[in-house]
Amino acid sequence: MSNLRVAVDIGGTFTDICVMDEASGKVRVAKTSSTPDDPLEGAMNGLGEAKVDLKDVTLFSHGTTMATNALITRRLPPAAMVCTRGFRDVIEIRRANKEELWDTYNDVAPPYIRRRDRLVVSERIDHAGQVVEPLDEGEAREVARVLKKRGVESVAICLMNAYMNPEHEQRLQEILIAEMPEADITTSSETLPEIFEHERFSTTVVNSILSPVIGRYVKRMSQQLKDGGYASDLLLLHSGGGVMTPATAQHFAGRLAGSGIAAGAIASRHIAMLCGYENSIGLDMGGTSCDVSLVHGGQSRITKEWGIEFGHPIRFPSIEVLTIGAGGGSLAWIDDVGALHNGPQSAGADPGPACYGRGNEVPTNTDANVALGRLGTSLAGGNITLDGGAAEKAVISGVGEPLGMSKDEAAKSIISVANANMADAVRLISISRGYDPRDFALVAFGGAGALHGVALAKELAIPTVIVPPNPGVTSALGCLLVDIRHDLAQSYLMPVSQADAGDIEAKFADMEIEARARLDTEGVAAEDMVLQRAIDMMYEGQWRSLTVPVGAPFTSVADAVEAFHRDHEREYAFRRDDAAIDLFRLNLTAIGITQKAELQRHEKTGGAPAASTTRAVAFDGFDAPVETPIYQHEELSAGSTFSGPAIIEQLDSTTVVPPDVRAEVDEWLNIRIYVAEDSK
Repeated sequence: MSNLRVAVDIGGTFTDICVMDEASGKVRVAKTSSTPDDPLEGAMNGLGEAKVDLKDVTLFSHGTTMATNALITRRLPPAAMVCTRGFRDVIEIRRANKEELWDTYNDVAPPYIRRRDRLVVSERIDHAGQVVEPLDEGEAREVARVLKKRGVESVAICLMNAYMNPEHEQRLQEILIAEMPEADITTSSETLPEIFEHERFSTTVVNSILSPVIGRYVKRMSQQLKDGGYASDLLLLHSGGGVMTPATAQHFAGRLAGSGIAAGAIASRHIAMLCGYENSIGLDMGGTSCDVSLVHGGQSRITKEWGIEFGHPIRFPSIEVLTIGAGGGSLAWIDDVGALHNGPQSAGADPGPACYGRGNEVPTNTDANVALGRLGTSLAGGNITLDGGAAEKAVISGVGEPLGMSKDEAAKSIISVANANMADAVRLISISRGYDPRDFALVAFGGAGALHGVALAKELAIPTVIVPPNPGVTSALGCLLVDIRHDLAQSYLMPVSQADAGDIEAKFADMEIEARARLDTEGVAAEDMVLQRAIDMMYEGQWRSLTVPVGAPFTSVADAVEAFHRDHEREYAFRRDDAAIDLFRLNLTAIGITQKAELQRHEKTGGAPAASTTRAVAFDGFDAPVETPIYQHEELSAGSTFSGPAIIEQLDSTTVVPPDVRAEVDEWLNIRIYVAEDSK
């Protein structure tokens, strides 16, 4: 009987599989090594590892780094851009800024489309949408001829002021399609109908160049799933925290550039809400990087200020996730003046940390945790055996000897620097946004998150740490907890003093027609459609806007203004009630509710767990290692309580509970660690 929901999350080191039984809510997991040359191979290997029969699967959801990796590695199909004459260099000029302002030698990554492949046509539409110069169709046909000869697979059409009037872009698209029917032709007016040409052009270029990459990938995966007996649509997680079908994914491929990091943020929010915490911070620490997300009042923060590489913005809505180079494989190194650093360089999956025995001799966070006894010498259920001697040797030679430290001092220093980097990331996404970490719970997951969670919580005065039942595959679980989601936007440049509520309502109504049509094509029933409205607003003279949710129907501009003042004060600690306000953009989020299986809830039986063994573990604040009980997570029952020191091991992760810290296992088998209280 078909009753399984399967999620596959492909990371840089491991591919995670999460299988949920719809009837019981039971979850089983599997991990297999990722295959960078062909990620699909790793995904199918993982299904085999999890013993999944695709005939029994009712829903298959997928988070992928395919789009992200394609942009980073520049393994992209032949692509071109067609612009208004005089504007071919917009994506190269950018905002004329740099990530490192004072570093002369640190250049911004080059454009995804080189200059020789950025062609121009004569046309012009003014700021109000009026045609100043008609499109030269003769030039358009010549451009089509040149691009066809070059074998271009995707074309981004980016004409000036097309967000106000798409007429020329649409006609140019028709001409190119007639001459190049096999190519993907993308227009900026459909991709991102907003002012600011650099952001609009950049987003359209990313969307265009990824379309063939994603198109081929999802076609192959869909076919392999179908061949295996899966009868429904493949669902792909996108940056906004929803899923979309393969047809939509190819059309808006740029949204998958943030697919991998969104899954963890979604799962983190869900787990915190189950535990009764509407305010939570997600800490997803994997092998290469650490992703930090924030939920306030039960809602994830959404941003449009993001990108894979600096200088090449992607303006699709995305769950706000701050990523830093701090993972299990992050390298510890000493600079020319003798200061210890941690990351962002990483040993990656190959050769990996020194303890993997594949030739790396530079210490990593994983090596430091092994040297301290916090991490055992067996991972992934015994499939990976770590070399403790190699880890200690790397720590001593790489950090201990150069800095005159003992093995434990050096290993603790490596971990301390990594924790400091992650604590700074948490401060950036919380304190700098006006949120107090003391009002939040920390959800620590990923392969390494539970090793560091309590130390970070102590550093930031966060009272509670939640470790999910399967920390290492929590991101995969997130793929099973999302709805179909589309984000539509329309520029609306207007002073509040001139805005008319009726006109705004009419424009929202037009957007809702398109939104319902998109959901309808994806098989969403009318009663499962949820439409959410918001308006981007700013004080006159500002260029960064603030998104303010509004109700339907929209009847009062004054109510929206008051909401803007209130939200601006919370975000930036001030409000200017006497200042003029401008409207910037109308936003509509279209959600198709999908049926979700609930995680299995267990009856609390209580009692203290039995340790499987003990080992010496070095903790902060203790001069000598402490003999520490080792628990197996699968042997912990709901209601179990214990105090540190303790180490909890399982297939996909290891949890560290320091001395004098109380922990308990809740009814969903999360480990809740109470940092802000004395042991009981």
